[in-house]
Amino acid sequence: MRKLDRYIFFRLLTISVFVTAVLICIYILVDFSENSDDFVDRGASLYQIWGEYYLHYIPEMMRLISPLAVLIACLYLTVQMTERLEIIAIKSSGISLYRLAMPYLFFGLCVATLISYLDAFVIPESNAERIAFEQQYLSGTSDRLDRGGIFRQDSDSTILNIEYFDPNHNIGYTVTFIEFNGDEIRRSINANRITWVDSTSQWVTDSLNERIFDQVGFTENVTPRGPLEMNILPRDLARRSSDIYQLTYPQALEYIESIRRIGAGGVTLPMVQLYGRMAYPISILVVCLIGFALATERRKGGKGFYIAMGLAISFVYLAFIKIIEPFGIAGTVTPEFAAIFPHAVFLTLGLGMLLAAKK
Repeated sequence: MRKLDRYIFFRLLTISVFVTAVLICIYILVDFSENSDDFVDRGASLYQIWGEYYLHYIPEMMRLISPLAVLIACLYLTVQMTERLEIIAIKSSGISLYRLAMPYLFFGLCVATLISYLDAFVIPESNAERIAFEQQYLSGTSDRLDRGGIFRQDSDSTILNIEYFDPNHNIGYTVTFIEFNGDEIRRSINANRITWVDSTSQWVTDSLNERIFDQVGFTENVTPRGPLEMNILPRDLARRSSDIYQLTYPQALEYIESIRRIGAGGVTLPMVQLYGRMAYPISILVVCLIGFALATERRKGGKGFYIAMGLAISFVYLAFIKIIEPFGIAGTVTPEFAAIFPHAVFLTLGLGMLLAAKK
């Protein structure tokens, strides 16, 4: 049985690697043909296109493709064993179908663990490089969430308003900073522009108008240039829908906590994205189970039928994940539920198919 386990494991590995490589090559060719005009118009060199963009896109493509590649590998190998009557011979020797499924599940667990690790610590860095390239050389890739009229809560008693923030140069325009004492305004600061200085990790204003209020009126101070002390960072003002995909898991959790701290809206979007990333490797185990259970019986159509079924299942699976996400973002369901529910449904389907398979 150990020899059979090793045979199944390495056959699944070989087929998965081959399918992944083919799908990545196809995607790169299609993407290059669609974006080649933008690359030329914006002056991207071949080294930048292939060394900075597509090279850094491969890890993300591996993550996205891995469930489909594993499903095709499970279907192809199991159908091959079924057509050669190897499955019948194995069951006749006293090995149950459940025991035969163990190397499939072990392979799925190994791939899921690898993808989870890459997604947690490796892929975010590659995504950051790729997204920076897209913003510079591809049109229609802006994904900013905050474009104007930005409000942030610096602390329990202070509110910041910025009419417009330039994320490329870390400059905010028409800034109002208000500090409260209970229900009363204690101090207000108005500045035409604030700039983040990396060397000192501090905001600097070009012209600061400060008013300090008391019971009889206020005192006004005008400073041509000076620092503005606040806990808001540039990343808190330049949020993008792709931020979570550029952060490791610990960084993403800190990012979500910072959104809560500064009082910015839309915290459910990064939560759904992060929990979706964390739950995504579960799909690899699920498709292993579905692929094995589906292909243990001979059906008309041969391998073509099973490959078509695999593609259909993958499409429905992915569509279900995408359909449930907006409900999590809108708050109709919790982000945790939106991330786990699709996998739970298809896991139940896979277990039902395995139980219904001929033993």
